[in-house]
Formats: sequence, structure tokens, C-alpha cells
Amino acid sequence: MPKKSLKTWGELAFILGVLLAIVTGLFTTALNPGTVGLILVVAGLIVGFLNIQEKETGNFLVAAIALMLVGTAGVDRITLLNLGPMFKNVVTNIAIFVAPAAAVVSLKVIVDLAKK
Repeated sequence: MPKKSLKTWGELAFILGVLLAIVTGLFTTALNPGTVGLILVVAGLIVGFLNIQEKETGNFLVAAIALMLVGTAGVDRITLLNLGPMFKNVVTNIAIFVAPAAAVVSLKVIVDLAKK
């Protein structure tokens, strides 16, 4: 069996992070929130270091900002079928996952700019 490349590990971390963010956002008692947060942060760091290439940084950072803004948009006030709080939990978990990746990518960009 061939060795997995670092990019493959980054892709697996991305899939794990997104799935965990969605599942634990919908089922808030599935795991301890502290454990979930730690796993999401670690997965986000892995994605930031291994997955985001230089040509993707602009789009990634804009998408990360948009996701974090959605989390503050008051979506928890949606009362239809009590979906608002669940949606808010999912978006919050995704933001917890994306924020460390965005921090890593931002620092990479700053370092690259300082070298020029």
C-alpha cells in the first residue's frame, strides 16, 4: 500500500472537520463541546498548513471571512421548525474549524509578502 502524501492528510482533515462540524452542530450532545472544539482546531491547522496552496489563498480567505460573518448574522432567530439554533451551531462549528486554517494561511501570506 503506497504512503499517503501530506496533501492527502490535509484532504482527510478537511473532510473530517466539515463532517464533525455538521454532525456535532446538529446533535449538540453527541460529544463534549471542548473535545469537538479541540478536534476542529487541530483539523483546521492541518488544513491550513497542508491543503491551501498559494494560488488559493485569496479565495480561501474571502470564503473564511464570509463564513465567520454568517455566524454573526442572527440566524439563530429563524423560528421555522426551530432550525435557527441548529443552523447557528453548525455555522459556529465550521467557523471554529476554518479560523485556525485562515490564521495559518494569513501568516503564510504575510511571510511571503515580507520576503518580496
